[in-house]
Order: sequence, then structure tokens, then C-alpha cells
Amino acid sequence: MKAVFLGCGGRAKGHAKAYEHVTKGKLAAICDVTEERLHPFGDEFGIDTRYTDMRKMLEKEKPDLLHIVTPPTIRYSLMSIAAEYEVPAVIVEKPIAIQAEDSRDIRTLLESKTKFIVNTQLNFHPRNLELKKAVSEGRIGDIRFIDASARNSPVNQGPHVLQLVSSYIDNSRPTKVFGQVSGAKSLSGREPSPDHATASIYYENGVRALVTFGHESAPPISEREHNHRHKRITVFGTRGFIQWTMDWWELSTPEGYERGEHEYGDEDVLGQAGLTDAAFEWIEDDEKVHPTHLAQSLAEFDLLLGIYVSSMTHKPINLPFDPPEQIIEDLGKVLR
Repeated sequence: MKAVFLGCGGRAKGHAKAYEHVTKGKLAAICDVTEERLHPFGDEFGIDTRYTDMRKMLEKEKPDLLHIVTPPTIRYSLMSIAAEYEVPAVIVEKPIAIQAEDSRDIRTLLESKTKFIVNTQLNFHPRNLELKKAVSEGRIGDIRFIDASARNSPVNQGPHVLQLVSSYIDNSRPTKVFGQVSGAKSLSGREPSPDHATASIYYENGVRALVTFGHESAPPISEREHNHRHKRITVFGTRGFIQWTMDWWELSTPEGYERGEHEYGDEDVLGQAGLTDAAFEWIEDDEKVHPTHLAQSLAEFDLLLGIYVSSMTHKPINLPFDPPEQIIEDLGKVLR
């Protein structure tokens, strides 16, 4: 099957490198409004078919899969064009939204013929697949509690962490959240967000999770300086636990304890390939719903907004809920 890219910035390189391992499709064309990005990207990955207009690319190429690797401020406008052209499937870079208003617009696309997928690829990292297999086989018993964190801001790495939690509990939907936030420095960025957040989350299947975001509140998992390298999840069961981090992992069961290391870059390119192949599989078979499909990702984003609203109202928020408008503006008034 045929894939095309919209956006040729730095993040798009991770999507492109994965095609060395993708088995069900190939990268056929690229598009970027800035030729200074378009042509070096095409040269690096050997893509001769290049466009500066999205509509022209979709009209001529008629792709099976479109990768939208662009800033989050223009998600809905580009996704709606993909839906207009009835592209079979679209992989959208995270975060899927940045506030209640755009998430509400994006929700209308659930009724389109296009299958939208959010690029939260940790679900497909080979090590996570191994650990999830151990959990699904009952090696740690019944899941009782999940603790997960990232040292970047909630909207920057929260989508990865919240989806990772979902992946270990078969995408069970969150039903209630009680949260707190702090710090206003990140509110004025391209991905507006409080600097820190923590929350207790209840899920439909009875599992409770604690999530923590921010460089001062989330625990470090290695000596690496960059905050984005500190994502982790621990799943506690009645008979043991698993823990995954970006650098190492561990598994404790009644049969014994195992621990090892991995290279995140190697894991990530394979995880990206797995996410992409799963998109092609969903195109082929409607029953093979992608685990990071749009409805699931929007539920996780609403959970993030629920943390924000809970922090301002000082009350637990029952989910799903209708997020109020101007959440980011209201947070700014409180946090500043």
C-alpha cells in the first residue's frame, strides 16, 4: 500500500526511518510548504515525488495512508482535508489537541470515512509488547495499581503516558480523575500546558492509576539530562509487577526477578514501524481496530483536561465530561 507524508520536519524523520521495517506499505511521496525542508528530506530518504500543496498530493497520489507530522495548532484543518478526500487512514502526530475547543472540532471527524490514528508508539515497542504479554498471561496476577510518569509537561508527554497506561488494561476507559497542577511557564508555548501535574485516575475495569508529569515532580529513571528521556510505567499485580522505562525494564513474578536494559532509539524505530503496520492492517480489515485510534486518544485527552479542571474546582471529575472552553486561559489566571 501507498503512504505519503505531510510535514518534513525533524519528527517526520522518525516516521520515515520506520519504513525500513514496515512490511505492508511503502513511502511514495512527501509534502511540505517549505522547500528548505522538503528537498533535503526527500534527498535523505530517497523520495523523488514531492509537493508543496497537500490537496494536489492527495488528488494525484490517492494514498492509502497519510502521515500528518505538523504542529498541533493546525491539526483539525489538515485532518478535515484528509477526511474530505476520504483518505483511508491517517496517522496524526501527538498531541491530538491542545485545548477543549480544538478537541471538540476534531471529535466531529469520528463520523468521517477516514480512520484516524494518533502517533503514540510506545504501545508497539518490542519490550513493552513482551511485558504486556507477561501481564496478559497472568504472570503478575490481577492488575491492582499502575504508576506512570514523564518529566516533560502534561500535554507534551502526557499523551504517551496515558496511552501506555491504557495499553496495559486493554484500553479500558477512565471514569473519574482527581488532579492537581502547577507552574505557568509552559502555558505560552506551542503546546500550552501547566508545567506539572499529578492525578489519581479510576478506570472502568476497577484499576486505579497515579500519573505524574513535570521535571520537578516526576521521578528520574536514569542520569540522562533531557527531560523527555524520563518516561516510565509500573504495573502492580497480585503476584508481582513489571516496570518499563526508556532505558531499562524489570519483571517480578513468583518464579523470580528479571531486569535488563535496552536502547530506546532501536526500540522506537521498531515501535513506529509496528504502529504503521497496524494502520495498514486496519485498512485491510475493519475488525483490526488500531489501539491508538481517534476515539480512544480523545478519551485520553479529555482525561488530561479533566486533570486541569479538577485542579481548578478542587473536586474529582467524572468522565466522560464536556470540557469547558478557555481552560488554558483560566489556568493562566490561576497559575500566574
